[in-house]
Amino acid sequence: MTRAEIEAELERLHPAAFAWALACCGRDREDALDVLQTSYLKVLEGRASFAGRSSFKTFLFGVIRRTAQEARRRSLLRRLALADWSRKRPPAPASPLPEERVALLRALEALPRRQRQVLELVFGFGMTVEEAAGTLGISPGSARVHYERGKKRLRGTLSHG
Repeated sequence: MTRAEIEAELERLHPAAFAWALACCGRDREDALDVLQTSYLKVLEGRASFAGRSSFKTFLFGVIRRTAQEARRRSLLRRLALADWSRKRPPAPASPLPEERVALLRALEALPRRQRQVLELVFGFGMTVEEAAGTLGISPGSARVHYERGKKRLRGTLSHG
């Protein structure tokens, strides 16, 4: 198949491929998007090549399944390495957090994920809302909405807490 034919097939199969990636990733949308993007790159860059022994859809779904397995294995290895590292590390001395900081952390944890991410990038990492949008792969308008809603929700939570 030519690259143009492969691209056309990927585009045609995208809705079904995304649904399959979701199924392979335990319905986790972010993981599914990562797996799907990696799978498409493998196909387009020739790291997974279609030999014509099956339908292109069957081939693509196999690439997605294997890519999801690889992602799960990498994630497991990272968690095991982190657990091993944390067991070997001496415990940090316990220092109580000021009440205000604890309240802020709890309020942040209660926010919807995207609002929390935008606020963390802006306030925690000194990014502009536009830079946060680029980091999260969302439009600047969407990031501004999440930013404003997150600030409003934090204000409400902290003023009643």
